[in-house]
Amino acid sequence: MDTKAFKRSLNHSDKYFRNSLGHGKDVADQMQTEYQSSLIQKIRDNNYVLTEGEVTISLAKSFGFCWGVERAVAMAYETRQHFPSERIWITNEIIHNPGVNQRLRDMNVHFIEVIDGEKNFAVVGEGDVVILPAFGASVQEMKLLNDKGCTIVDTTCPWVSKVWNTVEKHKKKAHTSIIHGKYQHEETVATSSFAETYLVVLNLDEAQYVADYILNKAESPEAQQRRRDEFLAKFEQAYSEGFDPDQDLERIGVANQTTMLKGETEAIGKLFEHTMLQKYGPQSLNDHFLAFNTICDATQERQDAMFELVDETVDVMLVIGGYNSSNTTHLQEIAIERNIPSYHIDAPERIGPDNRIEHKLLHGDLTVTENWLPAGPITVGVTSGASTPDRAVEASIERIFQLKQQAALVTAD
Repeated sequence: MDTKAFKRSLNHSDKYFRNSLGHGKDVADQMQTEYQSSLIQKIRDNNYVLTEGEVTISLAKSFGFCWGVERAVAMAYETRQHFPSERIWITNEIIHNPGVNQRLRDMNVHFIEVIDGEKNFAVVGEGDVVILPAFGASVQEMKLLNDKGCTIVDTTCPWVSKVWNTVEKHKKKAHTSIIHGKYQHEETVATSSFAETYLVVLNLDEAQYVADYILNKAESPEAQQRRRDEFLAKFEQAYSEGFDPDQDLERIGVANQTTMLKGETEAIGKLFEHTMLQKYGPQSLNDHFLAFNTICDATQERQDAMFELVDETVDVMLVIGGYNSSNTTHLQEIAIERNIPSYHIDAPERIGPDNRIEHKLLHGDLTVTENWLPAGPITVGVTSGASTPDRAVEASIERIFQLKQQAALVTAD
């Protein structure tokens, strides 16, 4: 499929909406009521610090809803207003936040069901309205919905669209797109759908494995075949159909899932640049390597703020965001790497009575920790992922204050 031509034709369709549907003022007021917080604004105004009793809250200087997320949620709200009687679907979670997604369900927005690993688009009929979420949808899904005669409301973050444009440039020059991301993540699935040939690497270790493969060749055809088979087994499900590492790694370009760690994406880009420089020399580098900056500003700002926060003296870190949120997980990683006791929750309700907290371990399962807040005066660092509204952060902080107040009363007795 000529993905660029398809997107161009879709942009000219009268059934495709990429911007506000004209209800911005009403929706802005509604979202402010539902998601904004006077307490969080108070903490911002107080240089991001608030002390109450024995608790000092130190809030990251950049956290929570980013512009792309806020825009996507607003467009979803506008869609319900603009199409009050039509059946409305969304191809995935609008953002990785359980409360916001439940709010859309309450507005009678239906979520496409996944059956045996595949989305069931059979339920979508001609004339239905379909919302594409903030992290986008594959070009194949867009075409299917367009062919069905659906009205499409595309809330894809412009930063994600920027990555798609980069991948198109790779394809135009017959370069393989090496995508730093999680191959099963919705955004990476969408991004890879615009590539002709691609390989997804999760981290710097996987990128180093690929770089070593590029630079080294086995001594015999049989040994090289075994090496090739090992490569394909290692990256199973993370490359395009028919991918051949012996042919498709001669010309590469780097892109990324926008929510990955900025520093790691930069390191991967430099690694592959040096790899191709070593193999092909400076005069031929531009024929074999393409690099564009596709790191999202909002992701970078939140990660930078988290690095600043962990440099402060905090006793405990609370990270708030969806458990399937990649950008939230990376914020948690930063705290864990500094050996700060850190708790990732997806909703304030995870903070229970009696100083208990139900939280997700980094790359692990849900667990319950007792007495998670230390006794005596403490400083709690707080941040949240780009899909977390201020109201959820407020409720979490209030629960921390309540726990410490209760503990102080028990001690006094």
